[in-house]
Amino acid sequence: MNTGRMFIGGEWVDSCSGQMRSITDPANQQLINRVPEADQDDVNRAIAAARTAFDKGPWRQTTAQDRGKILFAVGQKIRERAVELAELEVKNCGKPLAEAQFDIQDAANCFEFYGGLATKIHGETMSVPADSLSFVLREPIGVCGQIIPWNYPLVMAAWKLAPALAAGNTCVLKPSELTPLTALELAKIFCEVELPPGVVNVVTGPGPGCGEVLASSPFVDKVAFTGGTATGQKVMAGVAKELKRISLELGGKSPNIVFADADREAAVDGALFAAFANQGEVCSAGSRLLVEESIHREFIAQMLAKIPKIKLGHGLIAGTKMGPLISYAQLEKVESYVKIGVEEGAKLLCGGKRPKGLEAGFFFEPTIFDGVTPKMRIAREEIFGPVLSILTFKDEAEAIAMANDTEYGLAAGVWTKDIHRSLRLVRGLRAGIVWVNAYHPTYNELPWGGYKKSGLGRELGLHGIEEYLETKQVNFHGDPAPINWY
Repeated sequence: MNTGRMFIGGEWVDSCSGQMRSITDPANQQLINRVPEADQDDVNRAIAAARTAFDKGPWRQTTAQDRGKILFAVGQKIRERAVELAELEVKNCGKPLAEAQFDIQDAANCFEFYGGLATKIHGETMSVPADSLSFVLREPIGVCGQIIPWNYPLVMAAWKLAPALAAGNTCVLKPSELTPLTALELAKIFCEVELPPGVVNVVTGPGPGCGEVLASSPFVDKVAFTGGTATGQKVMAGVAKELKRISLELGGKSPNIVFADADREAAVDGALFAAFANQGEVCSAGSRLLVEESIHREFIAQMLAKIPKIKLGHGLIAGTKMGPLISYAQLEKVESYVKIGVEEGAKLLCGGKRPKGLEAGFFFEPTIFDGVTPKMRIAREEIFGPVLSILTFKDEAEAIAMANDTEYGLAAGVWTKDIHRSLRLVRGLRAGIVWVNAYHPTYNELPWGGYKKSGLGRELGLHGIEEYLETKQVNFHGDPAPINWY
């Protein structure tokens, strides 16, 4: 670990101010490391390094084959350090080890996918008119400012960096000030694979002092942001001043719909996993459970019977199924929503408090509300914690209407054995990702993003690299004869 340094221009550097931030384990608040508290001067240094690397460095002349080889090498290095990186991820953001291990492999897969895609960036050719050649080039955008959240630190870094680098861009990555450690380790890997200086820069600082600079700087050509919708709106306002490219992956209040004919055991497990994986700190969490009225009581009983199996504890302890929330502020936010739910008249079935014996960390019990109505705040606002709201519906039409009754549109789940119904629901749901008889699986080969206030653009898959490419029309005339216009 490069303690006390961030990565700018291919070097490990101090912050301009010399200020540091302590990074602690949310499970016990023990110190893990200290990192620079970057400010706008540091971000401008990083932007300048990325600008130079793009405009004057060797990166633009690097062939697609060589860019791909570098990304494959990054993926391999991540795999070689998988044990270390997974444990660091657990300590920094709190998730159970099994989830962190999956994340590390997924990050490696992402770099490898875009390593292969680097040589598949194709243009178009046409003969219009007959005596000329017209073609389309796909070129890198330039300097990309990339701002990632604290819930999936290494995965989100991979989602941003891999397609940007495959396309030939340079990057300034700003991880969350709460979870910068695996991003800094990734910078170390970039050094090991001899990525040219300035192509990737990692600055460790808060959003107000750092993210705003990336959004508003005239020397940044594109901004990619993952985080809350309110913050995304601020980023978009900053980008608007320069009319630069932007992609946003924002919040959600995703419906998970269970019909009476669903495989009951699979649906119960799926509903719990949708709500409580990663402590519910997931933008696509199935935090609104819509259950058909005829199975409502029975379904709840089966869910509650499984709640005791969700073991809370430090993510490195064997058998842990749910870790702590990321911070005390997030813990207080979740508690405030439980209070709101009770005041609104919802019935608290389980949880709703901090567990005994884990007071040293930011733990919160898996929480389920029944009797929730669509207009309640706990059914409309993103809580980003282990709080599940249960609503009921009578028929398919009501289920679709209720599911779409939200300002968000990131994800949705459908549980039914009726293939015709599932296809109708897939068509009817206004969401960027729809799972049928599953919840949460994500693939680097397929696009990720949402409708409405859940964001703009797409990450992953072929769509992900399109977000980092410009399109140029070229018209070539081989016979430069006068056109006799004048």
